[in-house]
Parts: sequence; structure tokens; C-alpha cells
Amino acid sequence: MVSHVDSALDATDRRLIAAIQGGLPLVAEPYREIGDAIGMPEQDVIARISALRDRGVIKRMGVVVRHHELGYHANAMVVWDVPDDKVQPLGECIGNYEFVTLCYRRRRYLPEWPYNLYCMIHGSDRNAVLDHVAQLVDECRLAATPHEVLFSRRRFKQNGARYLRG
Repeated sequence: MVSHVDSALDATDRRLIAAIQGGLPLVAEPYREIGDAIGMPEQDVIARISALRDRGVIKRMGVVVRHHELGYHANAMVVWDVPDDKVQPLGECIGNYEFVTLCYRRRRYLPEWPYNLYCMIHGSDRNAVLDHVAQLVDECRLAATPHEVLFSRRRFKQNGARYLRG
């Protein structure tokens, strides 16, 4: 939602945002199809989206992956309590594995939450995820590093940002 910039949008911006906020069409030329739907040439669609992104109206464009439908039935956030001076090299080591879909640093909340490095792993089942964690422990030399494997228990709806109401 971009209510703080709603007044800065003209009618064409609003039509374009309304056309893309539900997702891009899964066709070879999605911007052409959007343009056809709202009466705008493909290059103008691309230029306007770029301008909206440059102005900060659109924060980012990306893909929402529905892991379960792709056969990944176990998902875990693995949290690590890594010495601060080793976060960068260990994060790079963890992030190099294709089964790690996210890897990032976060602030600790001591004394309750000592973890400062997070990574997301998806697998066909829990054992597959645990095998990946064991591989990380072995190959990134994390045997002495405290960590927790937090499996997802429930899926919530996933979708992209909604920029305009109604």
C-alpha cells in the first residue's frame, strides 16, 4: 500500500499499478500484455514501472515461490549464534549452498535470543532439511556453533505487495 504517495500518482500510474499488483501474466511478453490491457505501448509500461521504482512507489519486484506446490514440504529457518567477527565469512559459506534460499544477519536480543545469523532451507521432508543442516555444520565448520532448526508448522498466504486499495 502506498497511501503516502497516492496523491503523487496520476491516472495512468494508477491504472498501471492496478494492472500489475496482482502479479505479472505468465506469458512470453508480460509487459506487452499489460500494455494491451490498459492501452499503453510495452515500452511505456516498462518505463513507467522503472520510474515508479525510482521514485520509491514500487519497492521491489520479485517472484513469490510457493514451495509446497514445488514438492518442498519441509521448511526450516536455521538460526546460528556466530561470533560477530565470523558472521561475514560464515554467512558467505552458508549462502553458497543452493539449498539455502535466504541467509542474513540480524541483531541479537540478549539474553533471550543469542542468534545473529539466519538461513532458510527447504526440503522434500524434515530429514532432507536436517541432512542439509548437517552438511553446513560439517563443511562450514560450525560444529561448535550453537544453533536451532525451526521448522515451519503452518503456511500462511503468500502474495506480492498491494499498492492501491480496491
